[in-house]
Amino acid sequence: MSVNDLRGMPQALSDSRSGLWRLWLGPLTAASDAAIVVALVYAVSFAYHLCATGGRPGVDRSTPELAAMLGTLFVFVNLMRGRYQIANYLSKRGQMGSALTVWNITLVAFLALLFLAKIADHYSRAVLVATYICGIPVIALSRSLVVRLVAAGSRTGRITAERAFIIGREVNIMSFVSRHKPWHMGFAVTDVAFLKSSAEAGSSALALDLAAAVANCRTRRPDAVFIAVPWSDQDTISACVDAFMNLPVAIHLAPEPIMERFGGAHVVHTGTLSSLRLTRQPLSTAEVAAKRAFDIVAASCGIILTLPLLLLIAALVRLDSPGPVLFRQRRYGFNQQAFRIFKFRTMTTTDDGQVVLQAKRNDPRITRLGHLLRRYNLDELPQLLNVLAGDMSLVGPRPHALAHDIEFERKIANYARRHNVKPGITGWAQVNGLRGETDTDEKMARRVAYDHWYIDNWSFWLDITILFRTVLSRKAFANAR
Repeated sequence: MSVNDLRGMPQALSDSRSGLWRLWLGPLTAASDAAIVVALVYAVSFAYHLCATGGRPGVDRSTPELAAMLGTLFVFVNLMRGRYQIANYLSKRGQMGSALTVWNITLVAFLALLFLAKIADHYSRAVLVATYICGIPVIALSRSLVVRLVAAGSRTGRITAERAFIIGREVNIMSFVSRHKPWHMGFAVTDVAFLKSSAEAGSSALALDLAAAVANCRTRRPDAVFIAVPWSDQDTISACVDAFMNLPVAIHLAPEPIMERFGGAHVVHTGTLSSLRLTRQPLSTAEVAAKRAFDIVAASCGIILTLPLLLLIAALVRLDSPGPVLFRQRRYGFNQQAFRIFKFRTMTTTDDGQVVLQAKRNDPRITRLGHLLRRYNLDELPQLLNVLAGDMSLVGPRPHALAHDIEFERKIANYARRHNVKPGITGWAQVNGLRGETDTDEKMARRVAYDHWYIDNWSFWLDITILFRTVLSRKAFANAR
């Protein structure tokens, strides 16, 4: 992209229609949400009435009131959370979770109103429960459609969240624009101003550049000004801020390239200290506690329910080949703290040294029973004891032998980051078919990428999904050795 292309882009992007969309998109989205909830309540009530009356069409008398209350509450909660701003619809990330959170709050608020007003008997419990369940996919799909439409409109310049004016040196502006393409994120670039002077070259020369830029900016009437100057050039940044403080605009510092690595970077205020946080702990204290509580309960139930199977497999392992029933091997856990993992022995060897050969297809070291146990992941069942001991979680990145960890840590960037959470009996990589031998660096790098995705996107429901897929998905049993 050239400077001339950039200068020509504002006229293409900042027409009057984008301003109309910016003005009316919020009210239209709110009206759409209300209409969807009302239609949902009527549809559920109609279906329930058909079933309850043996096929006679109609709805319950309380349906209009129920529809109006749920629709109003849903829109009100969205308003309080600031969800009807264009900027909230420019990214797919977190949309489904936010929509379903609002839906849950709506139902809880409605039930609280029923309790306080003592009118719970006025509404059909079946209709209310069915509306809530049916509302989950309906609201998720409707929000997904809105996001797609807004994203498409922002890419073509028909919908803009803000009109932006960019100032800085040419090389920095072109770098910022080429990397981020602000018009794809809802910004209409009204104009750019190239600084020809720096604070070191003379304050008077820089002041002339800024005076011309401010005059141009005042004419363009943008919503925001982006200062594309290296953060190390504090004098120039301060001069730019001072110059544009007198205009009714929001002032932004264009992000440094390092921030592109971190999607969740934001400013954190702690007392009088403000810092740019690039990463956070993978799980908060509350999330760690919730995950640990679930692990203890689920692992305890799992041991109790599978105890006869565990005893049977132990006896068969003992009868099948000489050696211990359990295979124990040192592996890295949370924060690279070593622990010994438990598995039913499936091989004639129990390697745990500086050299550990991975199991391969038709590996002669695998016992007759071992093939069956590995095929159906039954050799992993003793790791429920590791979960109870706190060394592992039910879900997390699969731990590897220490020898393999040391090897791949030298070859794959950020490999050790997978130890930022507890290792798991099953994981996101495994249910996507990435298990078995990693005989190439590319295979391990792909598995690590899935582990990193899990860490960055962890949620309780993701863990539940992985557990179900571990049992029900064919991919979870793929590439078994």
